[in-house]
Amino acid sequence: MNARIDEIAGEVLDRAGHSGRFLVAIAGPPGAGKSTMADNLAEALKAKGESAEVLPMDGFHMDNAILIERGLLARKGIPETFDVRGFLDIIRAVRLADQEVLVPVFDRSRELAIASARPVSPDHRFIIVEGNYLLFSLGKWAELEGVFDFSIMLAPPIEVLEERLWARWRGYNLTEEAASAKVYGNDLPNGRLILENRRPADVTLEIALA
Repeated sequence: MNARIDEIAGEVLDRAGHSGRFLVAIAGPPGAGKSTMADNLAEALKAKGESAEVLPMDGFHMDNAILIERGLLARKGIPETFDVRGFLDIIRAVRLADQEVLVPVFDRSRELAIASARPVSPDHRFIIVEGNYLLFSLGKWAELEGVFDFSIMLAPPIEVLEERLWARWRGYNLTEEAASAKVYGNDLPNGRLILENRRPADVTLEIALA
């Protein structure tokens, strides 16, 4: 296991102390490596004898039918294309740790969110929330300030994001034209928006840790 991941897991444990429920945010632009790092941090915490679950923000994408109606389908992934109120409600319910909370998960291959696809149990001590806008300082997303107990910002250089995003969309067998529209028409502009409007994090990394 990456030594830095293990070190961050140790920092999280130290910060948590005797807390019964502890929320960790992993934020960053599209292609930064958030989901991989969230999974690896969860595994590192489990290796230390703790219970952990990952809660992805992507499950709160608005449905494509709504985005088409609003003329936003091509910009899917910008702040306005998420159910922010629903996300805030789930995060607040999860923080209470008094009952099981079923959360949605995004299926990228079908470009849709699957409702009630992952359970978060009261027995899960550490909840690792990962998503683009967890540290975003604008709009309703700013209501997340103070919600997380520990935060990590992944902020790779734009050229690294560009390379990863090309690899992502080619992996879904998009044409070069369609992939270019995703990368330059949506994902990279979103990435710059996130990096330019972020709250401070406890840990900031240029490269996601495997």
